[in-house]
Amino acid sequence: MRSDFLEGARQIVPVMLSTVPFAMLFGAVAAGNGLSVGEASLMSLTMYAGASQLVGIELFGHHVPAWLIILSVFAVNFRHILYSAAIGPFVSRFTLPQQAAAFFLLTDPQFALTLTRNETGKPVTFAWYMGLGLPLYVSWNALTTVGALFGQMIGDPNTWGINVLLPIYFMGLLLGFRKRSNFLLITVASALSSVLAHVYIGSPWHVSIGAVVGIALAAALPPKAAEVSK
Repeated sequence: MRSDFLEGARQIVPVMLSTVPFAMLFGAVAAGNGLSVGEASLMSLTMYAGASQLVGIELFGHHVPAWLIILSVFAVNFRHILYSAAIGPFVSRFTLPQQAAAFFLLTDPQFALTLTRNETGKPVTFAWYMGLGLPLYVSWNALTTVGALFGQMIGDPNTWGINVLLPIYFMGLLLGFRKRSNFLLITVASALSSVLAHVYIGSPWHVSIGAVVGIALAAALPPKAAEVSK
C-alpha cells in the first residue's frame, strides 16, 4: 500500500510543477477581483476545480447574478461528469467514503494517469490514487494562498503571458491520447465545433459543446481493426 502511494506521488510531481504558475495565477486573480486571502484559499479548498475557479472568479468580479456564475462553472466542469463515468469501473471496488474522496480529487491529470495505468495492466488502488491526488491538492491550495498574498506584486497576469498556460496544459493532456483510434478526426471535429460555438453562442458553453461533439463522433466511429482484434 505504501509503495503504491509513493509511486503515485512520484508520478504527480511533473504535474505539480506545471501547475505552480496556474495556482498562483488563480490566487492573484482572486485577490484582484476583491477576494481576501482567506476567501481565495477557501474557494480552492472546497471547489478545487482549476479552470472553473478562474471562470467563476472572473464572473464574480463583474458582479453577474449568482445563478449565472453557477451555470457557467457547471458548463466548464461538465467534462468531469464524463471523467467520472470513464474511471467509474476502476474505483467501483473502493468503499463509499473512498469513492467520495476519489471523485473530489478528480482532475484532468488524475483522469489521464488513471486511464494510462489501467491500460498498462496495473491495478488502480486507492493508495496509488491518493498518492496522485493528495500532493496535488495540497500544492494547489498552498500556491493559491501564495498567489493571493502576492497578487498585487504580479499586476495584470496577461502582461506576463500567463494566460496562455491553460491552453498549453490542456493541449498536453490531449496529445497524451494521440495514439487512440480516430484521434485526429475527433480532435478536429471537437475543436471546430468549439470554435463555432464560441463565436455564435459564447463562452463558456463552447467547452461543453466541443466535448459533446467529440464524444458523439467517437461513439459513432468504429475503432481500428487492430484494436478490435486485441
